[in-house]
Parts: sequence; C-alpha cells; structure tokens
Amino acid sequence: MTITTGSSTTDHRTLTPTDHLLNAALLVAPMIYLAADSTYATRGWDDATAGVLHVIGAIAYGFVVLRVAAWLPVDSRLAAVILFTGLVGVVGNAAYGFEAIHMSLGDTQLVDQPGAANLIKPLGLFFPLSFALVALALLRLGHRWQALLTLVAILAWPVAHIGNLPAVAVPVNVLLVIAFGSLVWPRSDSS
Repeated sequence: MTITTGSSTTDHRTLTPTDHLLNAALLVAPMIYLAADSTYATRGWDDATAGVLHVIGAIAYGFVVLRVAAWLPVDSRLAAVILFTGLVGVVGNAAYGFEAIHMSLGDTQLVDQPGAANLIKPLGLFFPLSFALVALALLRLGHRWQALLTLVAILAWPVAHIGNLPAVAVPVNVLLVIAFGSLVWPRSDSS
C-alpha cells in the first residue's frame, strides 16, 4: 500500500513499520474518538467507559499529529509547530478523558477547581489548535477537501466538548473519520 503525501504524486517507496503505524492512526484515532463521543452521548459526560475510550483516542491522535508532520518538508516550521501544539494538545485532551473517569467515581470535577487543577484548561485548548494547523498542512500537501473537513470539524470541537453537546460532538467525529480515513488509501496519479 502507498500513501499520498502531496497533490497527485504517489509515493512508491516501501513503507516501514513506523509508516504502517502512523498510517493506521489516520483511521483508528478518529474511529476511537467517535466511539468515545458516542458513548458520552448515550451514557453521559461522566461515563468511565467513554473516559477510557477518550484517553486511548487522544493518544492515537498523537500518532496522527506525527503522521502529518512527517509528510511536511524536514525544514518546515509548520511541522515543528504542529509537533509542539499537537503533543501538548494530546496531553490536554487525555486529561479530559481522565477527568471523565475521575467524575465517574463520584469525585469533583477538576476543571471547576482552583489552583493547579486549572492546568487542564489551557492544555486542552492546544488540541483543537494543533488540528487547525494539521488542516493547514493538509491544504499545503494538496489534500484540499480533507483540510476543509478537518478545519470545519476542529472549529466545532471546542463548542461540542466544552458545552458537552453530543449533537455536535458525534458529527464532528464523523467528519474526522472521513477526512483522515480517506488519507489511508492511495490516490492515482490522475487524481
């Protein structure tokens, strides 16, 4: 299998095990997160199972960040910024999953607590920021419609997740499954 990294050029090199891992994340990460948000939608935003899926999905999205950054030129500043915001964002995103697990045990919500608990808020905002930058990278790589879907989804992400709105969160994840999942299959030179 080959993966396209830019406009219509097909990459014919042999894929490494790392390539396979990073490519698989393009489909696996958004599907896990779709399962997490679907579980939150049906069971509530303090559900332990949804929290576990959330944490695993956040980790998987870290590999998506690595995949897209690796497609950019090695001297790309955008790749460096995506790596920084993406890895910080993964930590913040996973923290919210742990927050759901924490709340499922009957504990108080950390994001409502003062002091050190406030760390979760800014870290969490790095996640949508990083994926807005991923959308820019996809645009530069010639994946225009995937970039647009990613940007629309990630602009709605904070609305869905800060407001705990399943009617927004689930469609956001469907868009991300389509956008990133479509990058797993090769495009012909004529596309």
